[in-house]
Amino acid sequence: MSDLGVGFGYLMKGQRWAFRHGRWFGFGLLPGLITLVVYAGALTGLGYGADDFVAWATPFADDWSSPWLGLLRNTLVVLVFVFGLFLAVITFTAVTLLVGQPFYESLSEEVDRSEGGQVPESGLPLWRELWISARDSLRILLRVALYGVLLFALGFIPVIGQTVVPAIGFCVSGYFLAQELTSVALQRRGMVLADRLTLLRGRRLLVLGFGVPLTLSFLVPFVAVLLMPGAVAGATLLVRDLIGVPGGGAVGAAQSPYTLRKN
Repeated sequence: MSDLGVGFGYLMKGQRWAFRHGRWFGFGLLPGLITLVVYAGALTGLGYGADDFVAWATPFADDWSSPWLGLLRNTLVVLVFVFGLFLAVITFTAVTLLVGQPFYESLSEEVDRSEGGQVPESGLPLWRELWISARDSLRILLRVALYGVLLFALGFIPVIGQTVVPAIGFCVSGYFLAQELTSVALQRRGMVLADRLTLLRGRRLLVLGFGVPLTLSFLVPFVAVLLMPGAVAGATLLVRDLIGVPGGGAVGAAQSPYTLRKN
């Protein structure tokens, strides 16, 4: 259980790093601001259109008497919006990282540089990095979508659907959010997606300790933008621990088997 606290510690260290390096903090805000505007419009549209969507999807209930018609459709409207919010929280990071790939890669390099030791660089052209990032993000988002559909269905179970399922949802969101954020530093080290997932599964509690609090914070739109630079910085520090960079873990980086396979 101590790994939960360690993961949260990396989140805090990343935020402190970002605020101490004002230029990089401002640099890292730009992609999040662009993405926020797009997502705010999408969620606003969902809020206005959820009633019509639910009514279209449940024509069999048109003849139901009160209060059953209202109970069914109001519940579904809430679930649709919660599902949309769930996907927004997960995809926000992926889209922001894709939009800000050059920004966040430079920020991550600066974190490595400030912490000492080698500063890995992918050596790939920008278009290739964007392609790898988009491809891997899509693979992760497909996994998230499967979990999202399952959790959406479980949300109809009385009591459990309103208590246990949301808690599981936040854990799933946090885990995949951490996967996306650590991909910046791990991709620079030439690590393919399969190896990245294996590496993170080996320290699940550490990953959850980092990702779940961040997911809860990301529910507030402007907070998500403000925390993104520090989140990337914290994820880089966490990666240094996971792969055993001197000063960040117990195993030397040269001994890590994950640095050998390339994208």
